[in-house]
Amino acid sequence: MENNLPVNVREYQELAKKALSKMHYDYINGGAEDEHTLRDNIAAYGRILLRPRVLVDVSNIDMSTSLLGYNMPSPIIVAPTGSHKVANPEGEVATAKAAASCNSLMVFKKRAVSATLVRRAESSGFKAIVLTVDNPMLGRRERDIRNKMVAPDKPNLEGLISLENLDTTDGSQLAKYVRDTMDPSLSWKDVEWLKSITSLPILVKGILTAEDARKAVEAGAAGVIVSNHGGRQLDYAPATISVLEEVVKAVAGAVPVLVDGGIQRGTDVLKALALGARAVMVGRPVMYGLAARGEAGAKHVIEMLNRELELAMTLCGCRSVAEITRDRVQTEGDRMRSLL
Repeated sequence: MENNLPVNVREYQELAKKALSKMHYDYINGGAEDEHTLRDNIAAYGRILLRPRVLVDVSNIDMSTSLLGYNMPSPIIVAPTGSHKVANPEGEVATAKAAASCNSLMVFKKRAVSATLVRRAESSGFKAIVLTVDNPMLGRRERDIRNKMVAPDKPNLEGLISLENLDTTDGSQLAKYVRDTMDPSLSWKDVEWLKSITSLPILVKGILTAEDARKAVEAGAAGVIVSNHGGRQLDYAPATISVLEEVVKAVAGAVPVLVDGGIQRGTDVLKALALGARAVMVGRPVMYGLAARGEAGAKHVIEMLNRELELAMTLCGCRSVAEITRDRVQTEGDRMRSLL
């Protein structure tokens, strides 16, 4: 196996499918209802073309960037996904060893639970909190319903929330867990509440419109993440890359904008950066690597994407992240406007 490693994310996906049970593979790979948004997250990147510049000295490529005052060697971040033990028994520990991960928070009905998790994050040395805001209830994930998906263990919640009595008579055990624990009354006031109990910067994840982007800034968010939960919540929500520029324009430089969903190539990363993202978050590809080869697989996926980004920058004539400007891509909207 070590002498015949996968050469791209899609090959890792195939290995993950072979390594996992159908229930666990469908949990990682599936989306909501018709899975239109799930597919379009990937397809939308294919509708964006690159505009390379030639005869540029690209003997030295610098992929470094900064976020919230911290320097990073690359704009590729492991997304704050959960339930990594579904992919591999080592779970988040293996992923964390493969790359520095973000900490994700969902506000529970019992605010004391959320407050406890925030204090744990602070004491563990985390640098920011990612607040997921697009799941007041679980999207209809029909693969999980069909498979009677069993809710993964949540070691961080031991002693805080009980996972007992979650039967699967009516479908996914995970759906019942979310109904019992998540709070559909979550509002912008809760962002302000979260700010009041922590000094860590808060990034709001799940923004898809200019209106909500502006509200996030007004509520004191330190950054926004353009995300549709990997197509797992509201089906027929827009592909994230298709609304990235709208969100970037709305915040007008007040806070950094990140994006996740559909990223499978280094060229996808370059397209997102050209449309204004400060960094990108990668979720499923890392899970595929984790399922296929454990920590080594997750690490290899990250390394592959970084190498692909470096090559894409080289071939596009971009010597640094700062040189990945809007004129390096052509969107469907650009092509339509050129015909007018």
